[in-house]
Amino acid sequence: GAGAVAIPPLLERLGVRMTGIHLEPDGRFPHPPEPVPENLRDLGQVVRESGADLGLAVDPDVDRLALVDETGTAIGEDYTLALAVRAVLSAGGNPKGGKPVVVVNLSTSLVVEDAARDFGARFVRAPVGEANVARAIREEGALVGGEGNGGVILPGLHIGRDAPLGVALILHYLAKVETPLSRIVASAPRYTILKAKAPRAEDLGPSFDRMRRRFPDARVDERDGLRLAWQDRWLHVRPSGTEPIVRLIAEAPTAADAEQLVAAGQELLT
Repeated sequence: GAGAVAIPPLLERLGVRMTGIHLEPDGRFPHPPEPVPENLRDLGQVVRESGADLGLAVDPDVDRLALVDETGTAIGEDYTLALAVRAVLSAGGNPKGGKPVVVVNLSTSLVVEDAARDFGARFVRAPVGEANVARAIREEGALVGGEGNGGVILPGLHIGRDAPLGVALILHYLAKVETPLSRIVASAPRYTILKAKAPRAEDLGPSFDRMRRRFPDARVDERDGLRLAWQDRWLHVRPSGTEPIVRLIAEAPTAADAEQLVAAGQELLT
């Protein structure tokens, strides 16, 4: 993909010693090109064998960035945005005065919210989709934002997801804190995100009513399907924009807790 052209020159200018794989920009991918953990095993092996500090993976159009820590473990795309937020907020200062603002979408992990909270930032969620997040960033005057799929947006540069930007921010942050990536991840609260699908009914209103009644203590957001949230977990149920299905995404401190939320959502959809 285009990352083969964009990323190596950036790393060279930043003084990084790089070992690269799959850098032929011919559109023929040795594995599915989405930078999710199950597709990054070969990158993890190279990180371990070369003794690298981290591994970087991008998607074909270079707007999503995923990280592999120094042990060769893919840490999940949500940590990309969390680290970028920490990099920006730790630099201090807000040109517009007041509390800095961080904007993400409704399905972004709590690890990003935790990062914003650690620096006293105001945290805003927008409906899923880069255009929705970009619009909220502009309206809120946000300092940084993005989506949990590894898409970092820094409006001081431009209001669009940008993997090379994410690379530069995260390398700067790691150099500043002088802490291995695995230790940074281990020091933060851990969550498990679980995703599922269900057939889509013509009218989701009755299903959403049942979910609100089942979880009366949840904070409700109806801007993009239905999102039910608590302090340390959430369930987002939204109709797909491209398929006749409903997507269910849950996050909780344990896999069992996330599975329970998804199972409840699936049950109440039928």
